[in-house]
Amino acid sequence: MSHYDLKSAVQRETGRASALLVATLMGGVLIASSFVADYAFPASLRDASGATANPYAQILALVGAVMLGFPLVWHAVTSIAHGEMHMDELVALAIAAALALGKFQEAGIIAFFMIISNLIETRTALGARAAVESLLRLTPERANVIQPDGSEIEVESKTLKTGDVIRVRPGDNIAADGEIIRGESTINQAYITGESLPVDRSLGEEVFGGTTNLTGVLDIRVTKAGADTTLGRVQTLIQEAERTRLPVMRLIDRYAGWYTPTIVMLAAIVWYFTEDRTLGMEKAIAMLIVACPCALVLATPTAMVAALSCAARLGILIKNVIHLEHARNITAVVLDKTGTLTTGELSVTQLKPIEGVSGAELLQLAASVEQFSKHPVARAVVDVARKAKITLAEAGGFEETIGRGVSASIAGAKVRVGRKTWLADQGLDLSAGDNPNYAEPEGVSVLHVTQGDRLLGWIGLEDKTRPDARAALDDLRSLGVRQLTMVTGDKLSVAKRVAAEMGCSEVQAEVLPAQKLAIVDGLKKRGHRVMVVGDGVNDAPALAAGNMGVAMGAAGSDVAINSASIALMNNELDRLPFLIRLSRTTTRVVWQNLIFGVLFIVVTQALAIWGGLTPIAAAVLHTLATAAVIFNSARLVRFGEQRSDTSSFFDTAEPSAGEPAPAGAPPRALPAAG
Repeated sequence: MSHYDLKSAVQRETGRASALLVATLMGGVLIASSFVADYAFPASLRDASGATANPYAQILALVGAVMLGFPLVWHAVTSIAHGEMHMDELVALAIAAALALGKFQEAGIIAFFMIISNLIETRTALGARAAVESLLRLTPERANVIQPDGSEIEVESKTLKTGDVIRVRPGDNIAADGEIIRGESTINQAYITGESLPVDRSLGEEVFGGTTNLTGVLDIRVTKAGADTTLGRVQTLIQEAERTRLPVMRLIDRYAGWYTPTIVMLAAIVWYFTEDRTLGMEKAIAMLIVACPCALVLATPTAMVAALSCAARLGILIKNVIHLEHARNITAVVLDKTGTLTTGELSVTQLKPIEGVSGAELLQLAASVEQFSKHPVARAVVDVARKAKITLAEAGGFEETIGRGVSASIAGAKVRVGRKTWLADQGLDLSAGDNPNYAEPEGVSVLHVTQGDRLLGWIGLEDKTRPDARAALDDLRSLGVRQLTMVTGDKLSVAKRVAAEMGCSEVQAEVLPAQKLAIVDGLKKRGHRVMVVGDGVNDAPALAAGNMGVAMGAAGSDVAINSASIALMNNELDRLPFLIRLSRTTTRVVWQNLIFGVLFIVVTQALAIWGGLTPIAAAVLHTLATAAVIFNSARLVRFGEQRSDTSSFFDTAEPSAGEPAPAGAPPRALPAAG
């Protein structure tokens, strides 16, 4: 369903719900008027025995009961005609029985409260879709497109296409994903990443559709529009998650076919064995009403919708509610290093050219090849070359071996940039680097550069661990995660340093993407339920192999959203322990709702059989039970805000390098390579 179809569907459903609410209120007024008429003309219209009913009250009650009961009865009839058996037929049968007995006021009151209950249920489901529709409103309906002659024209946002240049002024929402080609500004992207603080964006940086431009004027070249934008994929993820169903939800549906006939049979038995047939019918009607298990049916979906909303508010996108359920049982976490435990913002700190090669030549050739790669290492090399104002050479035949290196042809010679072991596997002579003067330093990631069969030297890069990483991993341990394994394609010396700072229980270095699969499979064979956390690019196979895959910083990443079970739209690791807590709390709420729903049916059935529950009281209790389940689930929407460390979920500012760490904070990590 497209964004615009979804918007129309939400509007239609809202309109139907509003119309039903108006009709319900009108019917309720008629029922209330019948009681007024009964009170206003108590004796003049009755015989001496008082047996004759008040015709005014009866007419008002009959019209009101028909108006209220018709939608319920009609729904039941059409469902049966299509060969479908639901639990709503119980209520329709109760209303029909009350009408047949001439208890118009009771029938109207029963129908009134049952419709109110259904409206609450519908509004809950509609609220989930309305939440998605509210995301649609983040994307403006109109956009200003800059023409080749420099003029602006206003067009509908849905007509934007890749390559268009749009102008966004302060206070406007950005209409599509794109790259800034002119201007700089501060962007509020809380709805995409969950970050509460705006971020600064300037020339060449990426921005997302649906975010708000706060300060400067931006000219943006569209890279993705419509459903392909990050916001569009967020909407799709939320819709898909809401359509998925837990096993307990499917279990209820599976037994709905025999539940209704069983309740009808029990009600018939109670009516048959009650000497007073009128009293027996009232008991049967009350049994049918309270047996409609709205509270039981809503127990799981309302909790899941609330949990999904809570997670999305913090930039955690869950593709399937099954994954939310699995999170509570995680016992092992496999974490990629670069971009997950570290910032992924590598910087070139050393150049070591072989004798006869200049540093500028080494950097130019490496950057000319790396400019075609999106790996953090490649971006760092290209950035330092541009800062040094080095002109990149034309390269052709680019190839990338994931996790090992890249190559391309420059001026007829093949230039390779990558790991030493990978270059050695290519049969290249690297003996020129055996001189102690060219020894690789500890704790620095190294890229070796060759041209043809000749080693040109190496480039050293450093990375920094995330300030919140150690605290997040300690939190995971406190939640019962026994195994914390860090995997990286980096060399062992760098990996050990980062793992020691993070307190990881195991470290695997110089690992290729295929080997990560073996590590995940090994943990699963040892009985662990494994969460794999990575950046969603090189880690895509491992993310798909774990019991649950979490892609870090998935905003704008197609691979991350496609391969992971859960996508974090930002890079804050404290979302991982929060996710486990949310899963466990959601499970508790589901069980609370289920137990309450079952007890409600059992207790009220017993009261109805005993005769202590009238049909009207049954309808009122049914509505209250439905509301109780919904309100209990709604608590999950704001889950986490009562925690003392809630600020960590919203405060994305990091201390600068010159600021001291707060007292009691984990020690700041030493630089490490990617």
